[in-house]
Amino acid sequence: MFQHHQDRRRAHSFGEDPETYHRERPSYPRALIDELMAGEPDRVLDVGCGTGKAGSLLAARGCTVLGVEPDERMAAVARRHGLEVELAKFEEWDPAGRRFDLVVSGQAWHWVDPAGGARAAAAALRRGGRLAVFGNRSTYDPETQAAIDEVYGRLAPQMLEESGSPVIPRSDPYPLHADAIAAGGHFHPERSFTYPWTQEYPRERWLELLSTHSNHRVLPDAERAALFAAVGDVVDRLGGSIRLEYHTVLSCWTRR
Repeated sequence: MFQHHQDRRRAHSFGEDPETYHRERPSYPRALIDELMAGEPDRVLDVGCGTGKAGSLLAARGCTVLGVEPDERMAAVARRHGLEVELAKFEEWDPAGRRFDLVVSGQAWHWVDPAGGARAAAAALRRGGRLAVFGNRSTYDPETQAAIDEVYGRLAPQMLEESGSPVIPRSDPYPLHADAIAAGGHFHPERSFTYPWTQEYPRERWLELLSTHSNHRVLPDAERAALFAAVGDVVDRLGGSIRLEYHTVLSCWTRR
């Protein structure tokens, strides 16, 4: 199975344009943040905090948030949005005796080594604290899916082997990580929640969003330009925008 955390080129591609990442990547539903706040956490650790998309939402609820992020370029944006950030890969990060009420990872846990991440989360959490892993999954309507698949099949067939859409891996890394969290014996069984919502993307915003995804960023410039031109043509034919059906999936484990 392809393991994202081993592909450091893709992992570090996000920092090439962190401002676009912060502007265009989708946020998270209010109901998800409500669930995270149910235990009234004070100290929160944000794993792979990136530009602070998730951490900022929790800080706005009154939490003290510390981010851990391996890319200085992403961390710099998070700091400009008010987060404290320490530079490290999470599985190598030293909590230095600190304990947290809540460890979160939004759209980033698949970049963490499964076994190492589970151990690090257990070490950082107080007893009764929660590990919360969440991310946005998306689908198109059938007409859009068929049109997008034709373009990727013609210009980037390797992505169709990996993705059911240009942004969601078919080889979902989640089971590998969930198994590692369960295997350590430090957490009670998982609880899961799903939050549906929709987003409409005009042509240029859709291409900007695609440019923030690692499998697109690592394409040679000429291939990426040709792909984006063809995708843009599809969006034009579909009326000038793409509608995405999102399901934000939250998985939570409580520290024994």
